Amino acid sequence: MGTTDATTAVGTILEVFRDGLRDRPDQVLVRTKDDEVSWTWREVGERVTRLAGGLRGLGVERGDTVGLLLNNRPEFLVADLATLTAGGVPVSVYQTSSPDQIAYIGQDAELRVVVTEAMYLDRVLAARSSIPGLRHVICVDDAGDAQDVLTLDAAEAAAPDDFDAVAEAAQAGPDDLLTLIYTSGTTGPPKGVELTHRNQLAAIRQIGQVARLQAGGRVISWLPAAHIAERGAHYYAPLVFGLEITVCPDPKQIAAYLAAVRPTWFFAVPRIWEKLKSGLEAMTGAQPEEQRAAVQGAIDASLTRVRLLQAGEPVPDELEAAFAAADERIFAPLRARLGLDAAAAVNVGAAPTPAPVIEFFHALGIPVAEIWGMSETCACGTLNPPDAIRIGSVGPVVPGMEMRLDEDGEVLLRGEPVMRGYRNLPEKTAEVLEDDGWYRTGDVGRIDEDGYLWIVDRKKELIISAGGKNMSPANIEATVKSAHPLIGQVCVIGDARPYNTALIVLDADLAPAWAAQHGIEDTDLAALAVHPDVVAEVGRGVEAANEKLSRVEGVKRFELVRGDWAPGGDELTPTMKLKRKPIGEKYAAEIEALYG
Repeated sequence: MGTTDATTAVGTILEVFRDGLRDRPDQVLVRTKDDEVSWTWREVGERVTRLAGGLRGLGVERGDTVGLLLNNRPEFLVADLATLTAGGVPVSVYQTSSPDQIAYIGQDAELRVVVTEAMYLDRVLAARSSIPGLRHVICVDDAGDAQDVLTLDAAEAAAPDDFDAVAEAAQAGPDDLLTLIYTSGTTGPPKGVELTHRNQLAAIRQIGQVARLQAGGRVISWLPAAHIAERGAHYYAPLVFGLEITVCPDPKQIAAYLAAVRPTWFFAVPRIWEKLKSGLEAMTGAQPEEQRAAVQGAIDASLTRVRLLQAGEPVPDELEAAFAAADERIFAPLRARLGLDAAAAVNVGAAPTPAPVIEFFHALGIPVAEIWGMSETCACGTLNPPDAIRIGSVGPVVPGMEMRLDEDGEVLLRGEPVMRGYRNLPEKTAEVLEDDGWYRTGDVGRIDEDGYLWIVDRKKELIISAGGKNMSPANIEATVKSAHPLIGQVCVIGDARPYNTALIVLDADLAPAWAAQHGIEDTDLAALAVHPDVVAEVGRGVEAANEKLSRVEGVKRFELVRGDWAPGGDELTPTMKLKRKPIGEKYAAEIEALYG
């Protein structure tokens, strides 16, 4: 079923874990930043065995599903592996889910047990009666006086005396379900993506080969476990390659964790890179004039070097020498301050990333590389190699995957990472998965002469103006977002319209700080959205963006939204993709006013 080489041909995640227990029993597998919790592979294995037996005693049989509504914490790793060991299928639920959303997933996945923690317990219990097959709720921390909720100890105590974790784990096969990933859905209810051990192990091997992951490396677990990127980068990859996981329970603290952990591989969504860039720019702007000028001059020179390299043009000797001097004196300390000085690979994905953001980090000597994939392909598709990054491209197809363009430019993928199908939705599966294995991604792109993929937009989200012009809203939005640090989110409207408009959300962190610096007393986002100075400043950003766009692409009018858009809310999916149709419905009056 498998081999002893976890990075090449092991058949299941449980075999990978078994090999890790044998090869590195005393190496730390998962920890908290302060080492209040620090569990070795052996200690994780012991906990997995106890909980797996308990789950079997609670009625989890082979193929049954177990819901995991947990923050980033060491117990997640144990609960997930224990579910697999007992023969079950773990299903992560977004922490932002409402009781109705929990109930929907519970019904569709047919959850038998839910493992959660105190902060989410009320929502789980509110959904419980709507999930017919749900037998038990387990709380990994203090459940207070909640009724009919099991503690971890009580769950483990349910284990049958004859439960054999090793024998049970050995029954798993490569084509058994590894997990269900419920897509965050920008238009309709989420679909359950069925991923097997074979799918995910192929993806991790392929990504790890390009990203050059090596044993002894460090990652930070900080994204929602219901997101395939979190599971792949910060759970499956550490098991396959022997990486140490530090859990970060609050995504807002990721900057502090970066500095403390110094990860060797770091993956983040675009918004994090945008915030890191804005933070560095704000820090530079607060320095004395002479120091600020020196830093900005070094960055500008380095940006020129980056653009020459990207264009394949020679870099003048004096510019190369200036970069080397600035790298030692300015950029190396900045990388260390960020906590990215030990990173062998840094990646961004899950949504379009403005090219100026990536250029900025390349200028600092942090080669951020775009990765492209989706839940249906285990987040695996294309990846820029660390030493051959093309900014603006999502890279060539990873080894072992095939890629081609359909007649209309839609990107198709084929390979072992492609999902088995959507749970309970054979018709939806047939819409995207061809009989010969090609998966229709829904993204439109072009492939250059060297095989690098450049994403144009989502197939169904292209704007066709009233004049018949095809435009990419994602490209316009990325240009506007990168034009001014006050701008946090942008949704462009223009389909079948005479011109483009936009709903703009202020950056929840930077806007209040900017307002305070400019003598504005009320720094509430709703108040700032109507303050004339803020509106004017954002307007200057929009004008700057329009200069980089074609005339027909430019944003003619905009409206500042009074408040914020939260991940998992009405406007954004948990992975921060725009819910365009719900946005159009919720802000219909504001949109019509923009065309009045």
